[in-house]
Amino acid sequence: MVPMSTLQGKVAIVTGAGQGVGQGIALALATEGVSVAVVGRTAAKLESTCDLLRERGVRAEPYALNLLDTEAIAPLVQKVVEDFGRLDLLVNNAYDGVMMPLLDMSLKNFTKGFVSGPFAAFAFMQAAHPHLVAAGGGSIVNLVTSAMVRWDPTTYGAYAAAKTALRSLTRTAAVEWAADGIRVNSIAPHALSPGLKWWTETNPEEAAEFVAAIPMKRIGDPEADIGRAVVALVGPDLAYLTGATIPLDGGQAHF
Repeated sequence: MVPMSTLQGKVAIVTGAGQGVGQGIALALATEGVSVAVVGRTAAKLESTCDLLRERGVRAEPYALNLLDTEAIAPLVQKVVEDFGRLDLLVNNAYDGVMMPLLDMSLKNFTKGFVSGPFAAFAFMQAAHPHLVAAGGGSIVNLVTSAMVRWDPTTYGAYAAAKTALRSLTRTAAVEWAADGIRVNSIAPHALSPGLKWWTETNPEEAAEFVAAIPMKRIGDPEADIGRAVVALVGPDLAYLTGATIPLDGGQAHF
């Protein structure tokens, strides 16, 4: 007899779950019996992810959201709780920013990365807090990046700055909310998202150099490498871990 997953029956919000890493995380959670509120911009992609999750026997519902509309986040979280009856897990994966040299970047584009990154994540975290407490505690996972500690941050400056802010926010929430039974951690993944796949196919020589810089010599898989790690992170075996940043990048970054 296969033992029931310790996550069975829980409910998660995963942002940016229409594709790539967000979808991979949602799929891994669904395998453990977690129902998922699938949040993202593009309705068709959200529906596709929901179909995949339902095939794994869980409830999945799509919620369209533009992260730049931070005022819409709290009502969305409330709607999720009304629809599913509870909230146990929050994964802040979505980000909508621009990468380019600092002198080429407008203030508007620089600001966009912060609004869609730490600002939106903060709004989700704050809105989720009372519902996580009501569920008896829960777990928040924020996605950051190894670009924060990259040997050459050229073109990554605004992205790394926004994610560094999110990493700091993660640590503060972990400390302030530990007494509420809420764990808050961040992960810094490499995975073959559609964007990275396009880049590797368009720039094969640079991509080969990038992969060569990864000790494991491969780019991670969104579900098998990132999603499964999130399952472990939010599960009971790591219940004493909070406020941490975990690189999931095959050993490339040095935190």
